Amino acid sequence: MTEADGLRQRRPLRPQVVTDDNRTPEAKGGSSFSGRVFRATFLMLAAFLTIPLLGALVLLDSPIDPEPLSFKEPPLFLGVLQPNTKLQQAERLFENQLVGPESIANIGGEVKLLLSSETPIEGRKMSFLNDLTVTRDGRKIYFTDSSSKWQRRDYLLLLMEGTDDGRLLEYDTQTKEVKVLLDHLRFPNGVQLSPAEDFVLVVELAMVRIRRFYVSGLMKGGADVFVENLPGFPDNIRASSSGGYWVSMAAIRANPGFSMLDFLSERPFLKKVIFKLFSQETVMKFVPRYSLVLELSDSGAFLRSLHDPEGQVVTYVSEAHEHSGHLYLGSFRAPYLCRLRL
Repeated sequence: MTEADGLRQRRPLRPQVVTDDNRTPEAKGGSSFSGRVFRATFLMLAAFLTIPLLGALVLLDSPIDPEPLSFKEPPLFLGVLQPNTKLQQAERLFENQLVGPESIANIGGEVKLLLSSETPIEGRKMSFLNDLTVTRDGRKIYFTDSSSKWQRRDYLLLLMEGTDDGRLLEYDTQTKEVKVLLDHLRFPNGVQLSPAEDFVLVVELAMVRIRRFYVSGLMKGGADVFVENLPGFPDNIRASSSGGYWVSMAAIRANPGFSMLDFLSERPFLKKVIFKLFSQETVMKFVPRYSLVLELSDSGAFLRSLHDPEGQVVTYVSEAHEHSGHLYLGSFRAPYLCRLRL
C-alpha cells in the first residue's frame, strides 16, 4: 500500500462535543449531593430559629399598648437649624462623679417635703414627677407629672406608648392646695414660667411640641400650642437671657434623613413587637447620639441652634441652664455636666 492509499483510509479525528446528555444522572438533576445537604441544613436552621421567634411574638405580652400618632414632616435642617459642632466646644465638669444629672438648679437652705407623690390628685397618684417652675414670690409651684402609669425608669416605654395620662399641676404653698391645670398630655416634661409670669410653658415630649397655659390676665385658664413640630424630641425648657427659652433635645428628627421614632409613631404593631423582644437599654443603643439645644424667641420662633452631631462631648442632653454667660448642660444618662461659654 502506498503512502497515498494509507492517507485516504485514515479517518480524521472529530472534536468531541460535550452536551447535557454526557452528564452523570446526579449532575443532570441540577444539584450535587453536597448542595442538597446544604439546602436541607439551611432550611432546618431557619425553621429552628423562626419557630421560636413566631412563638415568642404570639405568646409573649408586650409591656406597651401604643396608639398610632401622626406628625408633620420635620423642619429642614437649614438656616437656623443648620448642623454645627458648637456643643463640642463645651467642657465637662465633675466627670465620673455624677450619675445622670438631668437638671441644674441654684439651691440653698433646708430641704422640706411639700407634697408626697403618694398623695392622690383628683383620684390618681403621681408616678412620674418630672419638672417644676416657681413664681418669684415663692407661692405657686407649677410642675409636671409625666404619667400615672409609668415611672421614671420606664421613660422609653412611656415615649413609645405615648400614653395620654400626663398632667400639668399647680401647688399653692400657702393653702397647700393642688390643682390640675392641663390633663391628657402625652409625656409632659419640662415646664417654665414666662418672664411676666402670665403663662406657663410645658413640653409635651411625645407630641414634639410645647403647650402654653395662661395663669393670669385676660387669657387666664386658657391654653394653646406655643410651638409645634420641633426638630427633635424636647426635654426640659429654661429661660434665656434674650427673653426667650432654651429647649434641649436628646434625639432629633433628621430632615433630610431618617427618624426611627417618626417611622414607628404610625406603626404601633412594630412598637409592640420591638418591646416583646428587646429591653429599653437595648433599644436605646439604636437611637443615634445627637444632642441639640434650640433657643426660641418669646413667641416661639427659632433663634439659634447648638449641635453635637455624634454626641461626642454633650451626650443625651436634657437641659440647658443659662447662668453668667455660660450654658450649663445636663444629661439623663451621662456621668458629668457640661459648660459652654456663650
